[in-house]
Amino acid sequence: MADWFEWAIDFEGQKRAEYLYQSIILAFALIGFVVGFQLQSLLLSFQIFAGGVALSALLVLPPWSFYNSHPVQWLEEKKNTTEILNEKLT
Repeated sequence: MADWFEWAIDFEGQKRAEYLYQSIILAFALIGFVVGFQLQSLLLSFQIFAGGVALSALLVLPPWSFYNSHPVQWLEEKKNTTEILNEKLT
């Protein structure tokens, strides 16, 4: 079950996801404001904005493969000083 929650996303993917959700939410907020102002409906403004939040969540929250297109190559772990001393003593 823990593997299911282990989602891989690299730093470039994080940047892409943040830009995507900010753009979607801003666009839907502006559209919702204009439509709600024209039709004098605050409920419609909030519904359009909520649709943008839902679309943004659908596109950003799952671990889509394009968010992990630049995986980080981590360095190998260094030995700590106690392990080095123990190797020298034996």
